[in-house]
Amino acid sequence: MKKTKTEDKNPNIIKFKVGSKKFELLHPFRLDVACGSNKMPGFFGVDIGGKDTDVIWDLEKFPWPFPDNSVDEIVCNHYIEHTKDLIAFMNELHRILVPGGSALIRAPYYNSMRAWQDPTHTRAISEATFLYYNKDWRVANKLDHYQITCDFDYSYGYDFTPDWAMRSEESKAFAVRHYTNVVMDIQAVLIKK
Repeated sequence: MKKTKTEDKNPNIIKFKVGSKKFELLHPFRLDVACGSNKMPGFFGVDIGGKDTDVIWDLEKFPWPFPDNSVDEIVCNHYIEHTKDLIAFMNELHRILVPGGSALIRAPYYNSMRAWQDPTHTRAISEATFLYYNKDWRVANKLDHYQITCDFDYSYGYDFTPDWAMRSEESKAFAVRHYTNVVMDIQAVLIKK
């Protein structure tokens, strides 16, 4: 039976090709970026290698093999601190996410030893890192000349060290501002505008 144009353009099917391998996936399309050997259950994994990887791809090579506005949800654990071009990476997340789609990013917090001990880390990540990827903030701060095209709303939270996790919120808030090695990781949730 021959497919009609309507069947070919079914908005619930995401089609893409990597090398000679063709993929047809249904929404919601959930992508684990830099999954390695620890892909999140229910997610499609992309990375340069690893036993759980569904698509082998060098994440420093843009564009990624996914269509525009095709991914509903992204998780990215401990990768953005390694990327050589954070602007290109963030623009690419924005390109592939559907409007209103989310990306959960986890990275070592900037004033944690975890951020600095690994020689393959290219940058430290803080709450302020994600401000630059919000268009209203860039415009308000006269930074809209940057080569950043993405626009995300975001929120964040912390993974505290065991010594601090059970303390009062007031104590933790003070410690985050004044001490090192209180927060292990920062988690940011980005929503595509």
